[in-house]
Amino acid sequence: MTNRPRASLGRVLDDLGATLLELVHGDPDGPAEIGGIVIHDPLDEPVLPSHALVLGVALHEPTAIAEVLRDLGRQEAAGLVVRSPITDGEKLAEAVAESGVALLALTRGASWDQLAVLLRSLLADGDVGVAEPETLGGMPSGDLFALANATAALLDAPVTIEDRSSRVLAFSGRQDEADTARVETVLGRQVPQRYSRLLTEYGIFRELYRTDRPVHVPPLPSTGDDFTIPRVAVAVRAGDEILGSIWAAVRDPLTAERSQALCDAAKLVALHMLRIRAGADVERRLRADLVSTALEGGAGARAALDRLGLADQHVVVLALGIIESADTDDSLFSTAGLAGESLVSQAGLAGERQRLADAFAMHLGAVHPRAAAALVGDIAYGLVPVRPDRTDGEERAVRIGKHFLERIGDRVTASIGVGPVVAEAANLPTARAGADRALRVLRTGRGTARVARLADVHVDTLLLELRDLIEARGDEPTGPIARLVAYDRQHHTDLVETLRAWLDAFGDVAAAAAAVYVHPNTFRYRLRRLAEVGGLDLDDPDSRFAAMLQLRVVAPPHRSQ
Repeated sequence: MTNRPRASLGRVLDDLGATLLELVHGDPDGPAEIGGIVIHDPLDEPVLPSHALVLGVALHEPTAIAEVLRDLGRQEAAGLVVRSPITDGEKLAEAVAESGVALLALTRGASWDQLAVLLRSLLADGDVGVAEPETLGGMPSGDLFALANATAALLDAPVTIEDRSSRVLAFSGRQDEADTARVETVLGRQVPQRYSRLLTEYGIFRELYRTDRPVHVPPLPSTGDDFTIPRVAVAVRAGDEILGSIWAAVRDPLTAERSQALCDAAKLVALHMLRIRAGADVERRLRADLVSTALEGGAGARAALDRLGLADQHVVVLALGIIESADTDDSLFSTAGLAGESLVSQAGLAGERQRLADAFAMHLGAVHPRAAAALVGDIAYGLVPVRPDRTDGEERAVRIGKHFLERIGDRVTASIGVGPVVAEAANLPTARAGADRALRVLRTGRGTARVARLADVHVDTLLLELRDLIEARGDEPTGPIARLVAYDRQHHTDLVETLRAWLDAFGDVAAAAAAVYVHPNTFRYRLRRLAEVGGLDLDDPDSRFAAMLQLRVVAPPHRSQ
């Protein structure tokens, strides 16, 4: 797969100029291609893809337009679109000449939404790979709206295509001919709960999913005047799997011919739904491969970034990981009798990781059109472009991570590590390692933060790495700590915990005593005792540091009970 060729500014003007756009100032022949469509937001300056076309939705004053043009010039944007008419042409012509950014005017009365949709379609914005035109059953592959309209024409009735959760995937025209329930369903893109509950209580779904023939659905009497037109529904199947259903609002019973047409339409819809699902899986795998290749930083990293639309961008790496609770640990299912339960648990965790990664990708895509995210192993990595002329790239990434975790709530316990900003593909492995190291600290549960930069937890990462080295070599505590561990084991005392509490409290006896739930006088006695037993000079800073380091990185064996 390769990227589709993108349109140049000249082509955009050729295709849309007569109807929507007018070139006010600038050169339409450069750059060679447009890298993406971005909406200007003065309150949250976006990071632009290379040669972006920016929609200045709220820009009217010539001074503000000139300022934005100069800022876009520093980011190598291709053009700025503002609403017509445009005044003070001399000032703006000067700003265009200085910035090299073309200025275009949107025709009065035209919709910004309409322009954005047309531009994104023209530029094939956001595609990872090319998909040549395909058809299934004579219809564009995956175009459920075209299928809904074709089915509506065959049945002479407004139609919706819904998934198993009664979410509207597509709908035909003429929905105004149906009742208020249908209108509410289409507007909300979801069957209202009160209707789906009634359909369940009346056994409509049960009957629908056990037959491959159309099911007649009479008006629901308990909904008053809302549901006044009968429905005919048919399940959309792929073998034994129910993919969804087609619903037609019909005033009269279907003829045998139209019933068969509805059944045939359900088979065609099933093909298209499977094609959409397969396409999503392929794109997900492709994106994961590209993100993984970029993060490895090898010979293919530059090409992978180019296909992701991130070439020549300063990028910050985010690493998102689920913090597994004890009930997801394999050790809980170590016995033979619970082996199957372990597989179920791990399968559920893998599915949760993929759902979280998909949500992460969607969130980053909303933040920046060129952001990329994918699940690589057990970690979801995000690549977010940042402005090269700003120094707050990591801080912005932290804010993005916090907003995402706030949105998903507490249903899934997850953390995000943020690596340093890098300007070259060769440095991406270093950025990934930084994000991984920060995430590892967060997953140990030290502190309450859920998002952190490597700089925020650098010392903690060093301690973890030192602990790894010590565990690999099999080192055990030595000196005063070893003597205290042996004494505690032999006499069932808590001198090690007393020392740990005192060091953590920076010598504050009252706070340390409260941490281990003893009286301060008792704590003072234990402190004197541990100094005698361990031969530890608590007044010597080097001795205190050595003891603290050993307690941090050389975990003493647990006391036998």
